[in-house]
Amino acid sequence: MNILITDDHELVRRGLRGLLLDEFPTARIVEAGSAREALEIAERMDCHLALVDINLPGRDGLELLRDLKRLYPSLPVLMVSAHTEEEFAIRALKLGAAGYVSKQSAADVLVAAVRKVLAGGRHISSVVAERLARAAAEGWAGEPHETLSHRELQVLKKIADGRSIKEIASELALSEKTIATYRSRISEKLQLSSNVEITRYALLHHLAG
Repeated sequence: MNILITDDHELVRRGLRGLLLDEFPTARIVEAGSAREALEIAERMDCHLALVDINLPGRDGLELLRDLKRLYPSLPVLMVSAHTEEEFAIRALKLGAAGYVSKQSAADVLVAAVRKVLAGGRHISSVVAERLARAAAEGWAGEPHETLSHRELQVLKKIADGRSIKEIASELALSEKTIATYRSRISEKLQLSSNVEITRYALLHHLAG
């Protein structure tokens, strides 16, 4: 069994590797530190499972998830992220993820998720299941910010934290023009015209701080 772990932190990758080898001692585990590296590995190796973080340099984990599912539809992808489920789980599932596990979860939760996904199932926490049930019962389409890309959500949070476009560009290693474009998309998608309105929205939905 071949397992691909994609995370930009070596210590996290090694921790996940150790945990998985304790449960699957015969597994072959390969590590990638970026989306590009992960795609290169997947192209030359028949992967049975991919564990993907959301925060990656360059193309983020959700973009990598989309690429993996487009290129290898049968490959189960389990998102393992420091972000809370409320922020990204539904979006990841819509993109084809087999599950979403917070890095704050206990080790046995991750192992159970891996076993379930390898068996062909999906790992959905009670929090996510409740939101999906609500959507089915009420025709609820989700929160407006769930339409934002990962980068757009990052920019929204930094605006809510009081950062200027110049500061955000520096922190994300992007141009000010690119950040301004993200800012415009946020305004258009959420129908918010000012930074004050963006900040108020972020506070209301617990996205700030």
